[in-house]
Amino acid sequence: MEKITAIIPTFNEAHNIDAAIHSVKWVDEIIVVDSFSTDNTVELAKKNGAKVFQREYQNSANQKNWIIPQATHNWVLILDADERVTLDLQNEIQNLLKNPIEKNAFWIGRQNFFMEKKINHSGWKGDAVIRLLQRDKCRYQKLNVHAEIETEGIEVGRLKHKIEHYTFKDTNHFLAKMQRYSDWSAKDHLEKTPRVTFFHLFLKPLFRFFKHYFFQLGILDGKVGFIISVIMAWGVFLRYIKIKEMRKASDT
Repeated sequence: MEKITAIIPTFNEAHNIDAAIHSVKWVDEIIVVDSFSTDNTVELAKKNGAKVFQREYQNSANQKNWIIPQATHNWVLILDADERVTLDLQNEIQNLLKNPIEKNAFWIGRQNFFMEKKINHSGWKGDAVIRLLQRDKCRYQKLNVHAEIETEGIEVGRLKHKIEHYTFKDTNHFLAKMQRYSDWSAKDHLEKTPRVTFFHLFLKPLFRFFKHYFFQLGILDGKVGFIISVIMAWGVFLRYIKIKEMRKASDT
């Protein structure tokens, strides 16, 4: 049976780290790569038997690309601190590792929870990420936000069972997260957007709201679906406001 390492990136995840580690206690090695947390994330991780590495954070892809080669085992499972591996997913991965594996990586679906509600629509229904991968074959795209594993030249499969993703702690926490994501997204879109116009500041956010709420059936998720749609639209608006600010700063 192939052995496996779980990697969990963290920054101030004391409220999450126990549950995240508990969900991967079955693996052969647990690594926490921490961005110098100021709470007791590191202490809790060590108490739970994880190896802890600390490094300054640049972006998610860069952090993961740095830590992946340091895994002891060739198969790696990457888990964010606000995610949980279910028993069904655990069993599926363990059964997979018992036999020769033809693929180099696997997509894993995510069941998202927001404001204590299971989200079935709102653009998150088909959410999936490549999280089970071979250490020596896979690296993330060089993007600041929403980077995925480079799939060119590798074979990628898909697992049946899902990771549970608890993306919402409280309103302030989630809005702060959106602020960070809009910063990174602005950097990724800066060269693609030579000029910020009414189209970017009004029509693109409006379309994003309609996309999540109507086209992707956020309306069926009730008031939480409406909140998600508004926040997603707000994130697009922030992206282009920040691009505008970046360009103004570079011209002065």
